[in-house]
Amino acid sequence: MNGICTMGNDRVYDQVVALLNSIEVVLGPETPVCVYPFDEQTEGIAAEIAKRANVILYDDQESIQRWDQFMQGARPDKMNRRKFGLYGAHRRFCAFDGPFDKFIYLDADTLVMNSLNFVFNKLDEYDCVVYDFQFKDPKYVYDINSPKLLEVFAPQRIHDEIFCSGFYASKRGMFTQEQRDWLIGNLQAGESAVFKPGGHDQPVINYMFMRSGYSIYNFAHHLPTSEQTGCCVTSAHFEERDRILYDRGTRLTYLHYIGIPSSVPAAACAGENIAFPYRDIFLYYRYLHEPEKRPVFTTPGKPYNYKPPSSFFQKVLRKLKLMH
Repeated sequence: MNGICTMGNDRVYDQVVALLNSIEVVLGPETPVCVYPFDEQTEGIAAEIAKRANVILYDDQESIQRWDQFMQGARPDKMNRRKFGLYGAHRRFCAFDGPFDKFIYLDADTLVMNSLNFVFNKLDEYDCVVYDFQFKDPKYVYDINSPKLLEVFAPQRIHDEIFCSGFYASKRGMFTQEQRDWLIGNLQAGESAVFKPGGHDQPVINYMFMRSGYSIYNFAHHLPTSEQTGCCVTSAHFEERDRILYDRGTRLTYLHYIGIPSSVPAAACAGENIAFPYRDIFLYYRYLHEPEKRPVFTTPGKPYNYKPPSSFFQKVLRKLKLMH
């Protein structure tokens, strides 16, 4: 069975609902979905999931603990719950144990825009299928200044194979306990130096696939330029038609609200007039089944990344290097 996977907790409740509704509209209401818990704060999304016959909240505690232990071995510096807000992001790896033979993982801050059958079909030929342009900026995956990086991966592989962990397709059972132990051994022997210093799960999932020698297919490398589309909310040129976005006339596969803090859509849903790219589309899917609750804004919103101008006193202190 094929299915869609995502991950969340109550902090991203509005985004999870919007994603589930976009899946329902675009892929169909019978599409199987599995939500992996970011942490234990899932009471709200559990109640929402209970209303949907096609959606389950993953609760295999042995699987969750296995991947917690794996991440502890791979990135012990990132496994402090109090220090790192992304502590639970690695639990998306539970999809390798999950209910679907083939799965597509999407971050909760994503909206499906088109059929995903072409992605599932490509899994007949490859171990991992992606569609993004992360290869244009590899520093968000690996430490490009690390001498170790080119000892582990050839430059061409870095260009051809790295991907954004917000959208990827793969299969159940790809990483056995033996395979995970082997990867941990390599990392603890010094290969962890290849990771982006501030990264969390994204460098790890890339390393897992690439170091294991699994085949990775990125549609961005193979589609004709005229058929390629972007996916990031930071692209301002997308055109909307009937709550679907198009890039120079070609329908997007998905829209990723990457770079928009989860607090921003949550604030908008709470009635705060805060503007962010493609806000109306997000709100449409978020309130698909309860349009009467959708907030109505009649004036331009405050930009989500607005920073009040510094006071004259602050500017003087900064100039004197007394304040940073």
